[in-house]
Amino acid sequence: MFSYVDPKIRKRLEKSDKLIFLNQDGEQVDENYAGAPVISLMGPIPMPVTVKGGEILLHWYPFVRRVELRQVLDTANQVQDGHKEAFRFLIQEHMSVNSLLATPNFAQLEAPLVRIHSCCMTGDVFGSMRCECGPQLEMAFDAIAMDGGAVVYMSSHEGRGIGLWAKAVTYLLQDEGQDTYQANVSLGLPEDSRDFSDAAVVLKYMLKGKPIRLMSNNPLKFEQLQQAGQPIQEEIRHVTGISKHNERYMHSKKEKGHKI
Repeated sequence: MFSYVDPKIRKRLEKSDKLIFLNQDGEQVDENYAGAPVISLMGPIPMPVTVKGGEILLHWYPFVRRVELRQVLDTANQVQDGHKEAFRFLIQEHMSVNSLLATPNFAQLEAPLVRIHSCCMTGDVFGSMRCECGPQLEMAFDAIAMDGGAVVYMSSHEGRGIGLWAKAVTYLLQDEGQDTYQANVSLGLPEDSRDFSDAAVVLKYMLKGKPIRLMSNNPLKFEQLQQAGQPIQEEIRHVTGISKHNERYMHSKKEKGHKI
């Protein structure tokens, strides 16, 4: 992240095409593009990972909204010596970095598998069974390891967009009887505030208009990606991880239109 504010490193990344800028249509543009670049995309960064006990190589592309990056850069120009801790806090507070993790052949596939996965610290990392997120993420990596494709990990989507702290509060409200959507509304927050348009921009750049096979049960993802211009050839149901601990949660999602 700090390479963004170091001109020397930034120039090296740009010269090697490891840092590029995209407009809303997923086209690579100059940083001074008149319409203002939307996304800064870095990579590919080789990342060997373990899937089903075996090793595969993925290419990691972190990406960030340019509007957030400009806020950081403007502040960087004002920071004087002795204010490094304040600057570090500002970067952590204002930069939400998402990721595309793709098999090396991703861009060559005619209709690759794609999972747009919303960050879930409790499910993905802690292994919570209150949701099915952890098993869904694992299932997605298993699928792309076999057939090729990509997982787009949206780090800004915790709790359907409300953040980890608010999500913890909603868990307590759910334990009092509210469903997962009611709990968000009780906090004065939207039922679902996620935006998948950034994922669409990066997919359009990577695939040059080719369609994807979307691994999802959520019609919102399907609709937003298509509205943003990313073609979808097929919607593949992605049901896994159901247990007695999340049965009520899954019923609530089904009532909201999820194909479960």
